[in-house]
Amino acid sequence: MKKILILNGPNLNMLGKRDPKQYGSMTLADIEALCRDVAAEYDFEIDFRQSNHEGELVEWIQQALGKCDALMINAGAYTHTSLAIRDALELLEVPIIEVHLSDPKTREEFRHFSYIERLATATISGQKDQSYVLALKKLGEILN
Repeated sequence: MKKILILNGPNLNMLGKRDPKQYGSMTLADIEALCRDVAAEYDFEIDFRQSNHEGELVEWIQQALGKCDALMINAGAYTHTSLAIRDALELLEVPIIEVHLSDPKTREEFRHFSYIERLATATISGQKDQSYVLALKKLGEILN
């Protein structure tokens, strides 16, 4: 069974309350349940986490070294600001999928740049909750 770490950054715990036009109406718990259903189709074991704290996300990435087969990350606002998360991701020697519910490239200009993008095997964005589904399917192609 392949192990997939799915990390979610700041404010994603507020899904369902945030702008549904950008993020959809599902809560993070709904997205986790959706991910678990899709992961089962690929015989993936997922570890789904969320933190509003950059350092905690960095620690989780570091702890994943040698313990996961792939990592999916929706770093939220840290996508555009965190060299610390980028540098931690650079340590991993597994596929990394960058995930976004909205499409940052079509939003405010400050969201157009991603520190994660160049390290990612793929970036899936703009599909709301289906971004996570498509990311898991991409990992299914890569890992199986």
